[in-house]
Amino acid sequence: MKKLSQLFILSFFLITNLFAQTPIIQGELKKWQTIRIFFDGPQCSETNFKPNPFLDFRLLVTFTNGGKKYLVPGFFSADGESAETGAMSGNKWQVNFVPDEVGVWKYQVSFRTGKDISISIQPDEGTSLPPNGSSGTFTVTGTDKNARGFLSKGRLEYVGERYLKFSETGQYFLKNGADSPENFLAFTDFNQTNRYGIKAVVREGEANPKESCHKYEPHLKDWHEGEPTWQVGKGKGIIGALNYLASQGVNSQYMLTLNILGDGKDVWPYSDHNERTRFDCSKLDQWEIVFSHMERLGIMLHFVLQETENECLLDGGQTDIQRKVYLRELVARFGHHLAVTWNLGEENGPADWTPVGQTDQMRKDMANYLKSINPYPNFVVVHTHSDNQHQDMVLNPLLGFENLEGPSMQIGKVEDINNRVAHFITESAKTKKPWVVNLDEIGPAHKGVMPDEFDAQHDTVRHYALWGSLMAGAAGAEWYFGYRYPHNDLMCEDFRSRELWWKQTKIATDFFQNNLPFAQMKPANELVSPATAFCLAKPGEVYAVYFPKVESPEITLPNGKYLVKWFNPRTDGKLLDGTVKTLNGGKVSLGVPPLENGRDWVVMIRIQ
Repeated sequence: MKKLSQLFILSFFLITNLFAQTPIIQGELKKWQTIRIFFDGPQCSETNFKPNPFLDFRLLVTFTNGGKKYLVPGFFSADGESAETGAMSGNKWQVNFVPDEVGVWKYQVSFRTGKDISISIQPDEGTSLPPNGSSGTFTVTGTDKNARGFLSKGRLEYVGERYLKFSETGQYFLKNGADSPENFLAFTDFNQTNRYGIKAVVREGEANPKESCHKYEPHLKDWHEGEPTWQVGKGKGIIGALNYLASQGVNSQYMLTLNILGDGKDVWPYSDHNERTRFDCSKLDQWEIVFSHMERLGIMLHFVLQETENECLLDGGQTDIQRKVYLRELVARFGHHLAVTWNLGEENGPADWTPVGQTDQMRKDMANYLKSINPYPNFVVVHTHSDNQHQDMVLNPLLGFENLEGPSMQIGKVEDINNRVAHFITESAKTKKPWVVNLDEIGPAHKGVMPDEFDAQHDTVRHYALWGSLMAGAAGAEWYFGYRYPHNDLMCEDFRSRELWWKQTKIATDFFQNNLPFAQMKPANELVSPATAFCLAKPGEVYAVYFPKVESPEITLPNGKYLVKWFNPRTDGKLLDGTVKTLNGGKVSLGVPPLENGRDWVVMIRIQ
């Protein structure tokens, strides 16, 4: 029977592909630009089961340039333009590649068929079919230094330090992101996007199935002529929303790629809500249009691969056929992007209120497979529950694990943020895998960062979450909107609802980027008083101190002569003189700020 099945698949392909065409290469042939290559292959449909185009065929393309070699997974692309046509069938097979060297690149195609072959890592498994063995070359020129967003900076990579780094420019990345809405991709203009649910009563914190998915209508005015759309003008709302966020200095967007059984029940990549191994080609092509625009805006893609309610939906939490084909499809389609966070799951692991969850080994198996199929350096994290006990239970066994680069922290009590971030930075530094620690959700869950109309000053969140995380050495933060206020974590339509907050977050990240060698600094709260102050230091050279409230501020310094400047974290502006302009070593007073004594201030101290 096995031989007959293989003969059927071989005959199926030969009949439909007698006249394979020359591959089509699209994209600018420049370093860091996406190159898309389309091959003619078997005529298939996303509705097919035997063979299943997502499981029973495997396209792999090897790209080489001197000592560089990448084995890149490809995917079934229907008619090659399904974002526009909505096509479910076709004979186009696609690979996305981003070159990181100039010169001549060679490519060699492997195309094979067999049961579940797409998730196999055995190179000779199955039967080869055209375009197997085809090859070609293309020549790549240098980086476009004037390109927008990440295209001039290169790939954002983990380099064994506390911060991610751009490979082209060497600049460190400091994240300032939107953590909401978590169902960002539940956008009505994407094909087959709707809210699934039959509950008569919806609990607080869940999306109402009777209400529409996102339209982002307030951001239609932020779309500009010539920017991406699809199917005669669709997409303007989400493109405009991203334009607005980028204009406010937001450089990352958190988004679930699968929330079946979750709070939103409105995001999935599949050809049907009840499908687990076949995918919606047109929807995913439309996602790619948005992701490419985000790359040009300089906004990181933060893919959250599951949430706590559905982490055992695929393979019961194991990494088997369903989970592997899900991960492979996302990596093949979107892994080429220059700034990606792959998050193993929101609130991962069992908790008191959700006793069923993935185990430590399940998390490691998932991360191992994700790393094994992704040809590019990729940043893999896991999101935590909000309390210390569950964080420790999940994260402590992962310290030193080679295929995880850090935690995506949810911290329920904002007063704990500085200490908890510093704790995991310190503990991971004792291993061979120092972590990049990000603050990606704050409590309390019903509030998060409230709209400006309810909290115009944002004092508490600014004190403890924004500056508290950065001064602990966090690689940045994303800001969660809570579930009880307008424009919340599931129903946000207008990101301007928090415009005053975006201004404050940009002030903080700009201060770090423009004034501090932050990658070389470490938390040093023990040097300052009062005890509520946070200190980040490169000992003997530069110190930054954040005071939530200026009250008799002091610092202990080694011998030397230091310059003292004050910075207003509420309104930005220049570095200012206070009453004390210079300091010698020892335990010394920092004096009084230039104005608004008793408010929060940052003091920067540099050796002369």
